[in-house]
Amino acid sequence: MSDKELVELAIKASEKAYVPYSHFPIGVAVRAKSDAVFTGCNIENVSFGLTNCGERTAIFKAVSEGCTVLSAIAIYGHSAKPISPCGACRQVMSEFFAPSAKVILIAEDGMTTVETTVEELLPYSFTDLT
Repeated sequence: MSDKELVELAIKASEKAYVPYSHFPIGVAVRAKSDAVFTGCNIENVSFGLTNCGERTAIFKAVSEGCTVLSAIAIYGHSAKPISPCGACRQVMSEFFAPSAKVILIAEDGMTTVETTVEELLPYSFTDLT
């Protein structure tokens, strides 16, 4: 699957976001090393701490299907500028992506993108100390 198709899937995934409080949909598409693709969106809860970000939704879907080696992620936000994942999502990303894995951040126009890597988003990430 091409990066362009991954971006399109992330945008489409945002349509399923459950955002009655923030009204800020996020859509995500994750490509596994096997080339399987998983999508996710943010899912809010009135108890805000129980809200789940789109990045973690997509990653957890992949992991729950046995894909623990992920190669790219596209993140769409309903914002004029591309948005960056929160700290919790960055840490989860560091668990399942190589440091050099591609991260595509997408603005609401679907055309404005920024490409970065997991390591650039979270240098010196917490890793297994065993």
